[in-house]
Amino acid sequence: MNTLQPHFFDSKRGEGRLPCYYADSQNIDLVDFYTKNRDNVLKALQIYGAVLFRDFDLVSLSQFNDLANTVFCKLLDYTYRSTPRTKLGGSIYTATEYPSDRWIQFHNECSYSLTWPEKLLLFCVIAPKEGGETAIADSRAVYKRIRPEVIEKFEELKVMYVRNYLRGIDLSWQEVFQTQNRQDVEKYCQENFIKYEWQTGNVELTTKQVCQATYFIPLTREKVWFNQAHLFHLSSLRPQDKEQLEMLIGKNNFTRNAFYGNGEEIEESCLTAIRNAYEDERIEFKWKKKDVMLIDNVLMAHSRNPFKGNRKIAVAMGN
Repeated sequence: MNTLQPHFFDSKRGEGRLPCYYADSQNIDLVDFYTKNRDNVLKALQIYGAVLFRDFDLVSLSQFNDLANTVFCKLLDYTYRSTPRTKLGGSIYTATEYPSDRWIQFHNECSYSLTWPEKLLLFCVIAPKEGGETAIADSRAVYKRIRPEVIEKFEELKVMYVRNYLRGIDLSWQEVFQTQNRQDVEKYCQENFIKYEWQTGNVELTTKQVCQATYFIPLTREKVWFNQAHLFHLSSLRPQDKEQLEMLIGKNNFTRNAFYGNGEEIEESCLTAIRNAYEDERIEFKWKKKDVMLIDNVLMAHSRNPFKGNRKIAVAMGN
């Protein structure tokens, strides 16, 4: 019999709970199991924000694709990209391809935009030898940890994301917008309330978009912290990287930055407090090959620890 247990994994506070379904046999098909237990799984997801499936018979990307099409009514492509990924077929992608010695900070997927996937599905194809945990943090709890005056200012002004697209540095506009056609970029920007300006010189394109700082969940009448100001802001860069980039491209040409919605600088002390709020809610577990994690993208933020050895996590996003 397969049971759902709120399992205690390693966490900073020692209180982090991630419910896990354990297969009691190696030949239990996860697609079949999910179909039969959908209501219970979704109920647990609403309570905890994420659910882990372990030791089920799911070994290939084609099986994972079948699962994703079972879980989601609609699979989403990764458009208006923020990080490099490789498409593995259909709407299945690799997790963010970022140097293995770097941390990826907590974030809700696409919360730097006005649209986002409701849920994420992650599949461990290759578990790293060391590190590489996909740490998670409850966005509801993070919201409650941030000072009311900080929340009030962010909710009033919102967040402006500024992106500069430079040749050969970070993601090109062609990769971000998944097109070679400037008219396609302009159409997307117009439809999504993104201000854009084509430029000459090293910077080819600059975009600015004002988005939400928090999100209200009508069903549960709760609020969550829901933005990537702390991740886009220059203070997220390592000091040596920031210094080298400024020398290379100039202080006004960083590929991404974040401001209050009126263009005002965000206080670094506030961003530090926000990062600390995420860390206080950190929940970690060690990936095991064939693990699958379902994440409510609004309720739960995720991150990635540095790692050694090979690591391959496949990702599907959908509604």
